[in-house]
Amino acid sequence: MADVGEVLMSVLSTIRVPKPGDRVHKDECALSFSSPESEGGLYVCMNSFLGFGSQYVDRHHARSGQRAYLHITRTRKAKVVQKFCHDLFDRSNWFMCIHFPSLKVSLSMAGIMAADSVSHTLQVQQWDGEVRQESKHAADLKQLDNGVKIPPSGWRCEVCDLQENIWMNLTDGKVLCGRRYFDGSGGNNHALLHFQETGYPLAVKLGTITPDGADVYSYDEDDMVLDSKLPEHLAHFGINMMTMEKLEIAVNQRVGEWEVIQESGTTLRPLFGPGLTGMKNLGNSCYLNSVMQVLFTVPDFQSKYVSNIDKIIDEAPSDPTQDFKTQGDQTGIAPQMFKALVGRGHPEFSTNRQQDAQEFLLHFINMVERNCRSGPNPSEAFRFLVEERIVCQQSQKAKYTQRVDYIVQLPVPMDQATNTEELQEAERRREEGDSSAPTVRAQIPFTACMAALSEPEILTDFWSSAVQAKTTATKTTRFASFPDYLVIQIKKFTFGLDWVPKKLDVSIDVPDTLDLSALCATGQQPGEELLPEVAPPPLMTPDVEVKGILGFHAPVLDDSTVSQLCEMGFPLEACRKAVYYTGNTGIDAAMNWIMSHMDDPDFSAPLVLPGCSSGPGTTPTESLSEEHLATIVSMGFSRDQATKALRATSNVLDRAVDWIFSHLDDLESMDVSEGGRSAAESEGREPPPGPRVRDGPGKYELFAFISHMGTSTMCGHYVSHIKKDQQWVIFNDQKVCASEKPPKDLGYLYFYRRVAE
Repeated sequence: MADVGEVLMSVLSTIRVPKPGDRVHKDECALSFSSPESEGGLYVCMNSFLGFGSQYVDRHHARSGQRAYLHITRTRKAKVVQKFCHDLFDRSNWFMCIHFPSLKVSLSMAGIMAADSVSHTLQVQQWDGEVRQESKHAADLKQLDNGVKIPPSGWRCEVCDLQENIWMNLTDGKVLCGRRYFDGSGGNNHALLHFQETGYPLAVKLGTITPDGADVYSYDEDDMVLDSKLPEHLAHFGINMMTMEKLEIAVNQRVGEWEVIQESGTTLRPLFGPGLTGMKNLGNSCYLNSVMQVLFTVPDFQSKYVSNIDKIIDEAPSDPTQDFKTQGDQTGIAPQMFKALVGRGHPEFSTNRQQDAQEFLLHFINMVERNCRSGPNPSEAFRFLVEERIVCQQSQKAKYTQRVDYIVQLPVPMDQATNTEELQEAERRREEGDSSAPTVRAQIPFTACMAALSEPEILTDFWSSAVQAKTTATKTTRFASFPDYLVIQIKKFTFGLDWVPKKLDVSIDVPDTLDLSALCATGQQPGEELLPEVAPPPLMTPDVEVKGILGFHAPVLDDSTVSQLCEMGFPLEACRKAVYYTGNTGIDAAMNWIMSHMDDPDFSAPLVLPGCSSGPGTTPTESLSEEHLATIVSMGFSRDQATKALRATSNVLDRAVDWIFSHLDDLESMDVSEGGRSAAESEGREPPPGPRVRDGPGKYELFAFISHMGTSTMCGHYVSHIKKDQQWVIFNDQKVCASEKPPKDLGYLYFYRRVAE
């Protein structure tokens, strides 16, 4: 054993004993999803305590020089085998720890095995994050008798008109948007600003209210809290939270939604192998599992992020003919570290609560967009441009804007059901107390959904720059580019008039192939006049020159009107523009201008006056963030374009990205990246200027869909069906089977890929 002693002495100085606070990765490989259950087990570095699968341990040794690893393998019976590996170039040389009379080695091995793994610690933290304390304001919360009653749908922030992440203050009933998250999503902080102005502490998130409670936030305590008097506080504003129990009855009466989507009652043939690995449900993470299983199928994400996943193959059962329902699930991978990474810092996805798969998909794409600064950007596969055409009905002049999107939200016109008589008869029998009344699922044609998407929307409060007044307008939405991969969300979730949350029980004949060519944007029509960008006449002082700009005079703005708008939470520059463009005609006109320009990408940009090339605070020599420049360039723009956008928006990244998409015409003459527009050019269509969009034919084929079971996106379960080698496969967490009857009519998210011509 002399050689053993020499080996021990050569590695002894590199071995450490875990101390409190050390992060021990003993459940999952740091570079893949390998675990102690995987073939070859897991190797834990006895210096850094990082774990590595058998395919990566040599790589770690080559880079670090480390030679001492604790080899951990685990069987289905939870039998753990520990070995000390001293020579990576001859792994047949194993020694049990008892062979080493070294206290340091023994303590290190014992410490690694006794320490909480990083994945376990993360899971505990995520569950602990859900423990909420009773708010100190709940017992005696002040509520104003102001007659405010909150409708069950159609919520918009009362300040900025945002329709997502909406909160209601429980003191005065103000409906405002929430905080802006670290990734740029969320709201515009108007609910927080309202608290800072009034001191009213508690707000409830609209859309989360169930008979069991809701998301309540205390701005004073700066945390999610419990409100034991929530039913009483909601009733003050006309919300009867307990009536929502009727939803559970409705769900129980559904025609086997859970059974149909999961294909229960059928002996499904289990599948194993590359591309067929299941994922364990880590604390209501089925929304993550379903989305990532689909993304693993998209080549862009495979090449960038998941090239090694298919190498992790679970062993087939010893008796493949055994009933899958009794043989047990395949082991599957447990993406605990991945889940913690993508959810870090996010108030929803960092917890173990169930979340909306659509919101998670957008969150993940957002993360990729902001962090992919080298090499190919996988999000480009889903990115497309939307053209919005607004026509003032009084002047017949039009306004065109473009924005980037990743998902098509498809409305469900319930009045277009093809089985209306059956639905009405079933409803009549239930109202008469007939307990045997059948539950009938509404049959909605997919063509009706597409028609609802493409028909013009009536805007009744549109402020027209042509007539300088509020009037009626129509808004039409079209595709300015077609992505490689098209995601469609069926808008199934809504609220009834009695505040009962509803998941529309519908069956939609979603087609296997789709042609969207008829929805292609056409741009400005011949002879069509555009709405003026600047509302004349500007008001100028005759004698005060703006510093540094000879011959240019500052506008006279009503300071009181600007102040009133600012107090409502609007950005200062937006308030100045509102007063300027409405000619100092008062608060009502300025407010109308703001409400009709909230969606303008340059809404908060500095007021640029005629004859001035830049707004306040920006100069041609201003130092710009290299990180911001790199982010915009990674989206397919040139450095000159990125520089122009940042200078126009005071070097603020979010505003610069919005600005650049709203000024595509201005950038067209610059050196625009052509990223993947050959398909559009071959069709004779003018490729859209600006971002790198993979425009091409609007013809698609269905390759995956995600279905939801339950009362709302915040509860229930998600399952994905993916077409692989002309065979539909169901991914139900770690269960992976050949699908017998894929329920394509009950999906929530549908994924299409472009058909090659």
